Amino acid sequence: MYVCLAFSMFVLKWATPLTTGVQTQRRIESWFDKKTYVKSYKPVPMSRISRDLQHAVVAAEDTRFREHLGVDFKEMQKLLEEDLEAGSLGRGGSTITQQLVKNLYLTTQRSLIRKGFEFTLVPLAEFILGKDRILDLYLNVIEWGPGIYGAEAASQFYYKQPAAKLTRDQAARLAAIIPSPRRRKPERMNAYSEVIQTRMRQMGW
Repeated sequence: MYVCLAFSMFVLKWATPLTTGVQTQRRIESWFDKKTYVKSYKPVPMSRISRDLQHAVVAAEDTRFREHLGVDFKEMQKLLEEDLEAGSLGRGGSTITQQLVKNLYLTTQRSLIRKGFEFTLVPLAEFILGKDRILDLYLNVIEWGPGIYGAEAASQFYYKQPAAKLTRDQAARLAAIIPSPRRRKPERMNAYSEVIQTRMRQMGW
């Protein structure tokens, strides 16, 4: 199985997937939902995605993206300490690489088995794809709303313009809805989008 997955990642180094695990999950879920499901998935080259959105997503989801090897153990320790202090489980702290692996091959269903499988695939993704391609694929395949996948589809849906033309504020607002894309709306993300833009400035963007 890992040979097949390694081969598929090798292909993804140059090709864009026709669909993903999460996209397939949402399609199956729609068969049992009364709401109409319309899929919008428009992969584009990284050159056609606003630099502000690229930076906003990293600032929002994985500030140490360029430093770790797929799993940010420093961030995981920090979150664990926060959870122990609060006495409850908080945010997951998954890196962009982990989220990409989940989107490509798994589903959004939480389980220790899924998490373990995800951990085994992360080093493979880092080795075969590399950071730039990981970010490229991530921006193009992740969920940004009901049936909305990728930066281009999100930009067209929320702002009626190509992803290349997103402003800094629009980019931060789109990045802000990634943790809960089917419930959050960019126009409501005033506070969190400001936090993201502050992080972007601190990171030199």
